[in-house]
Amino acid sequence: MIMGRLHCGVDFGTTNSTVGLCARGSEPFLVAVEGDQPTIPSALFFSLEDGNVYFGRAAVGEYMQGTEGRFMRALKSILGTSLMKETTQVGRDRMTFQGLIGRFLRQLRSRLEEQHGEVPGQVVLGRPVFFVDGDETADRTAQDQLEAAARAEGFRHIEFQFEPVAAALHVERTLDREALALVVDIGGGTSDFSVVRLSPERSRAVDRRDDILSTAGVHVGGTDFDRWLNIAEVMPHMGLGTMTRDGKRHLPVWYFNDMATWHRINQLYTQKTLRDIQSLMREAAEPERLERFEHLLVHRSGHRLAGQVEKAKIELTDTDETAISLIEPGLSLRLPVSRPAFEAATADLVARIGAAIENALAGAGTPAAAIDTVIMTGGGAQVPSVRAAATSRFPEAIIVQSDRFGSVGLGLAVDAARRFG
Repeated sequence: MIMGRLHCGVDFGTTNSTVGLCARGSEPFLVAVEGDQPTIPSALFFSLEDGNVYFGRAAVGEYMQGTEGRFMRALKSILGTSLMKETTQVGRDRMTFQGLIGRFLRQLRSRLEEQHGEVPGQVVLGRPVFFVDGDETADRTAQDQLEAAARAEGFRHIEFQFEPVAAALHVERTLDREALALVVDIGGGTSDFSVVRLSPERSRAVDRRDDILSTAGVHVGGTDFDRWLNIAEVMPHMGLGTMTRDGKRHLPVWYFNDMATWHRINQLYTQKTLRDIQSLMREAAEPERLERFEHLLVHRSGHRLAGQVEKAKIELTDTDETAISLIEPGLSLRLPVSRPAFEAATADLVARIGAAIENALAGAGTPAAAIDTVIMTGGGAQVPSVRAAATSRFPEAIIVQSDRFGSVGLGLAVDAARRFG
C-alpha cells in the first residue's frame, strides 16, 4: 500500500511500544517494530563493549547477559519531572533524557521506513490522561517534551490522543448508540482505569477530554505478579524464611527480595554479595538452599530464573498447574506451582486493582450498573484473578478483550486516519 494513503499512530509506552498504520475507512494494523514482532519493549542499552546501541528485546538481552554498559527503560515516566532538565552519562557522552526518548522514537521511525518506504510527517501520539498527577503545568510540559522529541526525529505535524480513548476506538466504531465504558489497562508496571463515554457522534470529535469522566491508577502491573510468585514459590528454596543453625534468627530477607525483583538482580552480581551469601551458608540451618542462591550469583542466572517464573505465570492463565524450571549445569530446579497458590501469593495485588476500579467509578459518579462495556487491554489483563476483579462488578456489561499489547497503537492509527485522511 502506498504510504501516502496510510496514517500513523505511535504508542510510546512505559513498558512496550507499538506503531500503527491505517488508511481512512480501513482496518488498522501494527508495524513489525522488532524482528517480526509488533511490539518492542521501551528499552535501550548502550554497550561499552562494542559501542552499539540496542533496542527492545535486544537491549534487555544485553543487560541480562551482564554486558558492560548503560541500560535504560521506562523513560516515559520521566516526562514532566525535574530529571528532564538534567543530563545523564551514557558511555563517554552526556545525553539529555529528551534526547534519549528521541533516540528510541528514531528507532521506531526507522523500522517504519524500512518496511513502508516513505514515513508520514503526520502522527498521532498516545498520552496518559495525566503524565503528572495534580500538576497541570507539569502535565503540559510533559506533552511538550514528548512532542519536541518526536519533532526532532522528523515528525512535522504531531497530534495527541488519550490512551484510554485510543484503546476504546475499535469498540466505538461498532456502536449505534451512546455507551459508558470502563477501560482496564493492566501494564507491566502500572494499571490504569478510565470511565469513558462513547458514541458514533462523539467519535467524530478530535478533542475527547470531556468524554473521559474519570481515571484512576495503581502501581501494580505484570512484573509485580512475577515478583510475588517468585518470592512465594521460589525464593524459599533459595533460603528465604529459613533460620540460622542456632535457631535464634531468620536469614536476612533483602537478598531474596532483590533476586525476585527484575531491575535489582544485576545489582546483586558483586563480590561482596557473594561473600555475604557464602558467610551465611556457614551459619545457616539449611545451607543447601543457599547453595542454589550462590549458583544464581556465580552464573548470573537470576534473570533466567525470573523468565521461567514469568513463563509459569502465563501458563497458569490456561491451566491449573505448571512448574517453574531452571535446568543448567550445577542446578536442577523444578518446582510445581498451582493457580490457587499463585492467586494466594498475589491476592493483595488483585485487591489493590479492585480498589482502583472502585475509585474510577466513584470519580465518575457512576454506579457499576451504568457501565455498558468493559474493555480489557494490557498483558496483565489475561491473569484470571485480575480479569475476575475487573469484570465481576459488571455482570450485565459486554466484556471486550482488546489486543492485549496493541490496542492503543491500533486506536491511534484509526484516530490519525480520521484527522489526516
